[in-house]
Amino acid sequence: MATPTPHHAIAIIGAGLGGLSLARVLHRHGIEAAVFDLESSRRARQQGGMLDIHEENGQKALLAADLHDDFRKIIHEGGQAMRLLGPDGTVHVCEEDEGDKGRPEVDRGDLRELLLNSLPDGTIRWGSKVTGAWPLGDGRHEVKFSDGFRITTDLLVGADGAWSRIRPLVSDAKPAYTGISFVESDLLDADTRHPSSAAVIGGGFFICLGDERGFIAHRETDGSLHVYTALKADEAWLDTIDFTDPAVGRAAVLTYFEGWDEGLRGLIADADGPLTPRRIHALPVGHRWDRVPGVTLLGDAAHLMSPFAGEGANLAMFDGAELGQAIAAHPGDTETALAAYEDALFPRSEASAADSASNLETMFGEDGLEQMIGFFTSGPTGA
Repeated sequence: MATPTPHHAIAIIGAGLGGLSLARVLHRHGIEAAVFDLESSRRARQQGGMLDIHEENGQKALLAADLHDDFRKIIHEGGQAMRLLGPDGTVHVCEEDEGDKGRPEVDRGDLRELLLNSLPDGTIRWGSKVTGAWPLGDGRHEVKFSDGFRITTDLLVGADGAWSRIRPLVSDAKPAYTGISFVESDLLDADTRHPSSAAVIGGGFFICLGDERGFIAHRETDGSLHVYTALKADEAWLDTIDFTDPAVGRAAVLTYFEGWDEGLRGLIADADGPLTPRRIHALPVGHRWDRVPGVTLLGDAAHLMSPFAGEGANLAMFDGAELGQAIAAHPGDTETALAAYEDALFPRSEASAADSASNLETMFGEDGLEQMIGFFTSGPTGA
């Protein structure tokens, strides 16, 4: 006799910040949801990287989740400091963390742990990699996982990131390469092992731009420096470098920074461990879809954008909170809840995606450094 296919009223695909925010807000309202994630466990990989959590969206999500007080306890004090340098090492902008910018920094891993710990045991089904999903009629969907396991659900939420397996149910859009590639690296125990680099980065956020390339970095809460080397490059450029050998990878990337200040070159030359190549992709600005019964998207699945407006994680969390509140406000009427959520989702994500695309062109244009000096000295602060 065949085993019945398990059914969940709400199935959230993806245990990132957005999916977890949705699950938490639903839990606060007494609504059960199941979350499925492809990772084998909550600590299967390093979450890494600092996030600045904005008052107007990310922090509102934490308030809706009743986690804002706990969030304040994990803030990286001093993390809102910012330095902007040119290729010759000249410091053009230096801002201290006065604690008044409304965008406190937090370690992504710490924030994810906060959300995970706020959910009942068993909410997350780890090791659940989606291979397909399809409609069953009347707003219900079936989802298949790589191990052959299947579920059905009344409401399917794609919170599964850039290459979402759920997005094709509502949209044919696919992420496109933005023209910018990153090489991600770390300098560990920086104050002791890499004091020169620690002095260059400072206590918080760091940008260095010139010649359509540069560095974006943060000081992490564990004392390490997390560095993104960024270049305007062909999509195939990263494939020309052997990143399996860190020394070879460092040498290859350094050739694009000939003549730059040695303190800046040290951010690559002295990197600890492997280098991680990343192509930066984005969905079309203004990506939206017609209402499809029983399914919706949030976060990068809905509006993947480049990181140059600092909105990705903030919007994902806000999406999750807004969707959770809409569902709670319309008990028994999922379609009204989804329509209300998407009506607000589309314009706010379009505005942020447009800002991200514009900032990319500004930062990696011929006069990117000069443009950013003007931004930080005469315009609003924060990125």
